Amino acid sequence: MTINVGDKLPETKFRVMTAEGPQVKTTDDIFKGKKVALFAVPGAYTGTCHKMHLPSIFLNAYALKNKGVDTIAIVSVNDAFVMNAWKRDTDQRDEAVFLADGNADFAKAIGMELDASGNGLGIRSKRYSMLVEDGVVKKLNLEPAPGKVEVSGGDTLLGQL
Repeated sequence: MTINVGDKLPETKFRVMTAEGPQVKTTDDIFKGKKVALFAVPGAYTGTCHKMHLPSIFLNAYALKNKGVDTIAIVSVNDAFVMNAWKRDTDQRDEAVFLADGNADFAKAIGMELDASGNGLGIRSKRYSMLVEDGVVKKLNLEPAPGKVEVSGGDTLLGQL
């Protein structure tokens, strides 16, 4: 089942890097009582994700927060160490939380898993953006092709606020 606007996010776990090492964060830890702009990418450092999707998020980060977004979250099917390095290399103003969905548990739970094994990447997440308020999906922008950023960028979600 693919998640839809109006659905509540299922309870899953992410890993987030902290000064003490990787820590588990639940869906409630990230989304409960907050307005969250969630951006999902197939893989950290991959061409489209790194060169197109992330810049669209960070170029619009201030404006998203000015429109009431409490948290900007980026999720990928990568481990917490890779996500932490990607944050270090891209998020110069510490504007987002990078969520590691290493086993694709979240992607599978919301029906957004992508089989990229034909390209040697295994199971990944589809590319999308989502506005989530108190755990409920309010906007969902799913890219029809994983190699494009036409409807899932920061500019699109900003325009929907």
